[in-house]
Amino acid sequence: MKKPITNKLLWIFAIGQFGWSLLSGIVSNWMVYYYTGSPDAQNPNTGIFASGITQNPIIFRLTLFGLVLAVGRIFDAITDPLIAGWSDRSRFKGGRRIPFMRAIAIPFALVTVGLFVLPQTANVALNDVLLFVLLMVFYLFMTIFCTPYNALIAELGDTQKHRINVSTYISFTFIAGQSLSFMLPNLAGMLGEAGQPQPIRLAVAIMAAIACLSMLIPSYYIKERDYIDSKPSETPAFSSLLKAFQNKQFRRFVYSDVIYFFALTLFQTGLAFYETKLMEIEDTWTFVLTATMTFISVLLYPVVNKLAPKLGKKKLIITGFFSYSLVFLITSICGKGLHWGFIVAVCASVPMAILGILPQACVADVAELNRLETGEDRSGMFFAARTFAFKMGQALAMVVFTSVTVSQTQGSYRATAIIATVTCLIGALLFFLYNEKQILGRITELKGSEN
Repeated sequence: MKKPITNKLLWIFAIGQFGWSLLSGIVSNWMVYYYTGSPDAQNPNTGIFASGITQNPIIFRLTLFGLVLAVGRIFDAITDPLIAGWSDRSRFKGGRRIPFMRAIAIPFALVTVGLFVLPQTANVALNDVLLFVLLMVFYLFMTIFCTPYNALIAELGDTQKHRINVSTYISFTFIAGQSLSFMLPNLAGMLGEAGQPQPIRLAVAIMAAIACLSMLIPSYYIKERDYIDSKPSETPAFSSLLKAFQNKQFRRFVYSDVIYFFALTLFQTGLAFYETKLMEIEDTWTFVLTATMTFISVLLYPVVNKLAPKLGKKKLIITGFFSYSLVFLITSICGKGLHWGFIVAVCASVPMAILGILPQACVADVAELNRLETGEDRSGMFFAARTFAFKMGQALAMVVFTSVTVSQTQGSYRATAIIATVTCLIGALLFFLYNEKQILGRITELKGSEN
């Protein structure tokens, strides 16, 4: 008999999401800001590391930094199914997922610090190479932690209620990690003088240490085999990946997910620029605005959690898509002043609550149905297939953002927000194809036959 899965266990599991979200937020929210752009009197830290790497476009309007980020996401996407297949087939004594998380937490945190420390020698070419190698390693380590971690969402979500609950909890800790990452300039300001690189490096190191501890807590607390009857999969990695994409409902989900993450990555990458270049506010306000958005979003979590079983996840997700489109549109026309930052923050809290919780539950539903229909648990691969697809969208977004904004003008930053608006609307329309009722009905039917 396996131990019962409780909400306490799910909350402890969610702490790991806070850790990797914090590390991811440091890189996705601040690398472009510190490695490109130019400082001004109000924001002296903008582009503080820019002189260390090649800034001019290499081909057409594509910059080295944009290409490195894009290649990093593509590399990350390719390694997802490899790690997922390894995890699904593993026979470790500690389980199929936890041993990966436990082994990689510390190296993952260390390489994050390295990204802000090592590519700053006197040799620009060497810095370019170091930045590329470190970013590849960063994404590899993130995959090694996150792919097995995400597989546990479906495996600990043994019921529809638990799947929605665990998706809610990890959404909360994900937003908490992302929000704390936005506090990087504030923490650096407390540690030293503005315009100096050392306080920024120290702030990154402190946040990375917090993230590392958060990832280790569930890795050592949760005894995987006490709760999950995990049977290794026999399907090779890429065969398993192809099987995941052969699932019609999963493909329909992924179509919209790729476009959504393309739009969201454009927006998130540009957020610090929207606030400092369009709204003309200090970058230290980024944390306050993000905290406001997070606080309102968290207040909405219980509402989303309660409405999802009643209205269905599909209707709420489509609402989230349209809401984010409105946020992106407002950003594209915003003017000068802090009030614009609060308008965007308040409006974004609604789709953040919806889309932070429910998409993971949809993937868990599809993985559960596949397990019931085939008798083979390939949860890791379904989550890896999703991340494989949306990271391609993220990679494209990195190229588009750095190419469109190479002139560093207000018009170029507004253009990225307009692109995000249009693509997010397309994602909303595509999600109408997803048939949630069919999936849940079939799960209920097969579980009934099991009993």
